[in-house]
Amino acid sequence: MKFTFYGMWEDERAKLNELQKKYAFECASTSEEISLNNVGLSGGSIGVSILGKGRIDEKILCALSEIGVRFLSTRSIGYNHIDLNAAKKYGFKLCNSQYPPDSVAEFTVMFMLMSLRKYKQALWLQQVNDYALDYLKGGVLRQKTVGVIGTGHIGGRVIEILSGFGCRILCHSADHNPETARLAEYTDLETLYKQSDIITFHVPLLPSTKYMVNSESLTKMKDGVVLINTARGELFDTEAIIEGVENGKIGALAMDVFEGEDGIYHVDRTDDILRNRNMAYLRQFPNVVLTPHMAFYTQLSMDSMMQNSVEGLIDFVHTGTNRFEIKL
Repeated sequence: MKFTFYGMWEDERAKLNELQKKYAFECASTSEEISLNNVGLSGGSIGVSILGKGRIDEKILCALSEIGVRFLSTRSIGYNHIDLNAAKKYGFKLCNSQYPPDSVAEFTVMFMLMSLRKYKQALWLQQVNDYALDYLKGGVLRQKTVGVIGTGHIGGRVIEILSGFGCRILCHSADHNPETARLAEYTDLETLYKQSDIITFHVPLLPSTKYMVNSESLTKMKDGVVLINTARGELFDTEAIIEGVENGKIGALAMDVFEGEDGIYHVDRTDDILRNRNMAYLRQFPNVVLTPHMAFYTQLSMDSMMQNSVEGLIDFVHTGTNRFEIKL
C-alpha cells in the first residue's frame, strides 16, 4: 500500500520514517500543499495525508478520485478546510487527527496570565528603557471568574489546569462531562457571558459557532472582559472585536488564530505587505496579543498528528474505518 503526504514539515519527517518502517508502506511526500498542479504525485496511492491548511475543494477531490485515491486524512483536528459534500460525492473515507490537549491548553492559560499581567505592555516599555510601573498593574487569576466554552479534550484540560489557580470556573458545552463537572460549574451561555471576567473558546468552527462573538454577544459580557481564542479565528466577528477593543468593552484580547490567516500565518512574510488590514490594525493595540497559530506547535503534537494520520489510513485499508473517522 502507498500513501502520499502533502504539506510535510521537516519536524514531521522523523516520525514518518519511524512509522514507515513499523508498518511497511510505500510513501511519497512533498512540502507543498496539495493542489491541482501536484495532485499527480498521488498516483498509485490509496490514501493521502494533508495538513490542515488550504482549501481541499471539489476539483482536487475529483482529481484524487480519478487516480484511485480512496482515503483522506488531515493531520489536524479541524477539517473545515475540506469540502465534505464533495468528499461524500466521490466516496472518500475521511479522518482527522488528534493530539494530547496539553500544548494548546497550556498556551491558553499562558494567554490568560500574559493578558492579566500586561506582558505586552511591559515588553514594549522595556524596549525603550522605560522601567516605570505606571501602566503595569495587573490582575490575579485566583480572583477571577473564568468561562470556558467547549469542554472537549482541550477545554477540559484547560479547566484542569485552571483548577490549580483557585479561580471560579464556569463552563458551557454541547456535551456534559461528569469529570469536568467536578471542577467547573456548567451553565447556560448567557450566564457565562454575564459573570465571566475571562472567556476562552474551545469549540469547532460550525455554522452555529461562526461569529459567536459578535456585537450582540459582546453586550452580554462584562465591561473589560478578557477574550482568549486558540480555536478558530472565525469564531470571532473581527469588526465587532475591533470595536470592542476600541471602546473598552474588551479589556484584553489574545488570539492564536485569525480570520483570513491562510497565506499569512506559517509563511515568512518579512519582505511583504500584510494583506489583512484587520490583523495589522489589531496588532498595534497594547492590550492585544496575536500569535501565528502556534499553540499546537510542540514536538508532542507533531508526532501525535503524524501517527494518527498514518494509523488512520492503515485502519481504513484493513478495516474500512478508524476511531477518528469523520462520518459523511
